[in-house]
Amino acid sequence: MTTTIFPDIFDELKAEVRKAGLLARVPIRGSIEMIAILISMGMIFTIVYYWEMLAPPVWGAVALGLFMTVVFTRAVFVSHDILHTQYFKNKSLSMKLSYPFSAFILSNSSSWWDFKHNVNHHTWCNVIEKDEDIMALDGAFTPNNKGKNSFYKKYKHIIFWGAMFFMYPAFIIQSYNFALKRKKYGEFILMLMHWPIVWGTIFYFLPLSDAIIVLLTLNFTLSPWLAFGFITNHLGCEVFDLEDAKKMSWMELQMRTSRSLIGGKFVHWFYGGLNTQIEHHLFPKAPRFNLLKVQQMTRDFAKKHNLRYFESTPIQAYVQINSAIKEY
Repeated sequence: MTTTIFPDIFDELKAEVRKAGLLARVPIRGSIEMIAILISMGMIFTIVYYWEMLAPPVWGAVALGLFMTVVFTRAVFVSHDILHTQYFKNKSLSMKLSYPFSAFILSNSSSWWDFKHNVNHHTWCNVIEKDEDIMALDGAFTPNNKGKNSFYKKYKHIIFWGAMFFMYPAFIIQSYNFALKRKKYGEFILMLMHWPIVWGTIFYFLPLSDAIIVLLTLNFTLSPWLAFGFITNHLGCEVFDLEDAKKMSWMELQMRTSRSLIGGKFVHWFYGGLNTQIEHHLFPKAPRFNLLKVQQMTRDFAKKHNLRYFESTPIQAYVQINSAIKEY
């Protein structure tokens, strides 16, 4: 491994991005998106309350489930951005503002996400001893397969793609475990309120069959939407041991372990800004709304200094990931 390919010139790029005003927080625009999600949740409850009066067609429950998927997905992305302090500088305020979206709407722990994602993952991206994301399934998806579980080793290519449809419940389980182990009982109670308020309302006002259809539709569309978005970020990129990672500059580690996706505004919306993953890792506090502009500047900067900039189309990314799983 050499570091001469990636000279420590991140300050030069950061100065350019800052001068363009792309690192400035966006409290107004962020608040508008937060309010829009809360209004959308109100619409869901209104639809449920008047369900019998509306007399929806047979596919109505599926449509409601799909609408909830869109709202829940936006809640994931907004909670992620809030916890990165992209909207407001105050960390304590940001944590509190994330609760309606993480705990109430999703039954997820903001504290768990902040620790797992913001502290470990962003600091030590794709570093085996630190990054929990790449150690799933007993490390079956690390180079040389660090794990010891023979079942995972043999069937990892099947398990991996099947697991994409269970990411949302997996997040809930991990959130509960974290909150209880860290004795964050207040947050745990907020997460539990999700069930009687959201699903209790749906199962109370909707016929049982419709409520079950809504629940299944949500899970089996929300989980793959999130999963197929998250896996393009770093899987199939370089993976390092802690000793090697410590020798790298911030810019080198983030660029060598991340992948950005080619695409315009729709791709940016669909992936919640995670399509600009290199840029997000270089500038985690840069608002999602600015990342397409930051992407162009970073791409140009990399070309100017002859730095490797790893990007692909979404389809190419999935092919690369599948190949990497087979090689590990």
